Amino acid sequence: MELGLIVDMQVKALQVFIKKNYPKVTHINQLSKNIVVQFLNDVLQRTSARSRNNYRLELSSLMQTLEDNEIVVSNIVKKIPVLKAIPERNKTYTKETQEEIFKFLETKDPILLLYIKFISYNFLRPIEVNRLKVGGLNLIDKTIQFRAKNSPLKTKIIPKILIEELPDLSNMNKDNPLFAPKGLGEVWDTTDQNRRDYFSKRFKKVVKEHFNLSVDYGLYSFRHTYITKLYKELVKDSSPFAAKSKLMQITGHSSMTALEKYLRVIDADLPADYSNLLRAK
Repeated sequence: MELGLIVDMQVKALQVFIKKNYPKVTHINQLSKNIVVQFLNDVLQRTSARSRNNYRLELSSLMQTLEDNEIVVSNIVKKIPVLKAIPERNKTYTKETQEEIFKFLETKDPILLLYIKFISYNFLRPIEVNRLKVGGLNLIDKTIQFRAKNSPLKTKIIPKILIEELPDLSNMNKDNPLFAPKGLGEVWDTTDQNRRDYFSKRFKKVVKEHFNLSVDYGLYSFRHTYITKLYKELVKDSSPFAAKSKLMQITGHSSMTALEKYLRVIDADLPADYSNLLRAK
């Protein structure tokens, strides 16, 4: 089985690395643990420990399949350790930056803009947006079904602000992913991780480079931004507990404790001005 027959994105990157550094390696049985380690080190230098671990995971899964089918003797990638990755902390966007990005994408990349609006308006995580199927959207009942982070299948309402952005989906194949590189409802046979990596890179190239955004800002930042915005609006007319109770229904957090921890992490639950207390005699 030649390396050229394996078509996953991570493997294509490995192929490029091998062609450049080990041109004599043309067969899967010539692949060594040392070559894969050097490749993963190259990924680590260019990206992050998290990305490096993702590449390792996908390559290990592929090699395990080859081992199970007796195409290779053993899964050499499985023996490579996982690196400790510091969790990413995406900052929230300012109102001005968020509005500028949306306006820019209206003409530059409408598909990416709609992708971001599912994160912003439906409070989905990027990986959950990538898992959406055309058939998962019920525009009559205004609901959406998807595989969530912490449950096999989750149902949420689709807010009117998002429904107004959607085109006619009735003629699309219900089994196809909602988002694909060239449009909505297209065939895209790849893994969830590849889909997330693709849209992360697309966002980096189209948006981050244009607006010169730091590593602190990404697709996840839109979820933080809009949850912060919604919480601040809810708490204007109710107690913090009542606002959080309503917010938990909308965001889909599994418990009040989980939501409160999330709000602290993104600095959404800030206290009122306490200057009067400092001035007190």
